[in-house]
Amino acid sequence: MSQQQVSQQAATIKAPSPEGTAKLYRKVAWRLLPFLLACYVLAYLDRVNVGFAKFGMHSELGLSDAAYGLGAGIFFVGYVLFEVPSNLLQERIGVRRTISRIMILWGLASMAMVFVQGPWGFYALRFLLGVFEAGFAPGMLFYLTCWYPAERRAPILAAVLLAGPVGNIIGGPLSGWLIASFQGSTGLSGWQWMFLIEGLPAVLLGVVAFFYLTDRPGDASWLTHDERRRIADALDAPGAGSEASFAAALRDPRLYAYGLIYYCLISGLYTVSFWLPTFLRDAGIRDISAIGWLSAVPYLAAVGAMLANACSSDRRCERRWHVVLPTCVGAL
Repeated sequence: MSQQQVSQQAATIKAPSPEGTAKLYRKVAWRLLPFLLACYVLAYLDRVNVGFAKFGMHSELGLSDAAYGLGAGIFFVGYVLFEVPSNLLQERIGVRRTISRIMILWGLASMAMVFVQGPWGFYALRFLLGVFEAGFAPGMLFYLTCWYPAERRAPILAAVLLAGPVGNIIGGPLSGWLIASFQGSTGLSGWQWMFLIEGLPAVLLGVVAFFYLTDRPGDASWLTHDERRRIADALDAPGAGSEASFAAALRDPRLYAYGLIYYCLISGLYTVSFWLPTFLRDAGIRDISAIGWLSAVPYLAAVGAMLANACSSDRRCERRWHVVLPTCVGAL
């Protein structure tokens, strides 16, 4: 083989065709995204299903609206306190152990809600649910950046973030049906069965995650050696990403601006998630199954709006107004 042929072959290896690259990332997407999306859907489900349990807990445990609101919100206290430590630990022990630990513990905490006898037990388990789930969402998003270079991340992250509305679309009808169908079965209330049944999949997927996920592309036995190398080269390419210390991030004022924006968004989002079943009940709807189906309606609209807004933003290469306008509409 001549020197020119060797050089041409090397260039071909270093610069794969766009079709080959697209095929590689489709392979990665089909391996990772369905599983991660399912995990994230369960995370949303176990956060907000308490809105449906509220009716039974109010009548059976004497849980007031104020106690319910405190317990629903105390989840985020545990989450905030342990989110950064959880993600720093992920760097040390890997994503398989982190995701597995998080899902098993939060599933068990959700299932343990069956034993709640009063406000203090409710507060304790909601706090522990936040502690155990802390770090899951940012850890999962960081994990995806270990597979996709910056220019390929937007649609991937958008697909995973659809877990929010999808979780509510599934969770509303499912929670309403479970409460109505299992009320009084084997001496347990419908809301207790709801926590047991909806918490179990998180435990099972947590076990699966340990064996299914791969900590990094270089360890992926389901990729060929050439595919692992191409992913590594894309991540190491100039402009593919940047690194900074935790201390440097804390000194960046943009961190706090983004945090404030996200806080305002989340405040509105979870107000609806936690209280929508109550709003519907107060509007005169008494059937818990009907409340479950109706509570899914806003999130069906959210899926279409999210996709349309994301596509418009990418098509126009504009971000600010695509954040500002939906946020103002949501506030109204």
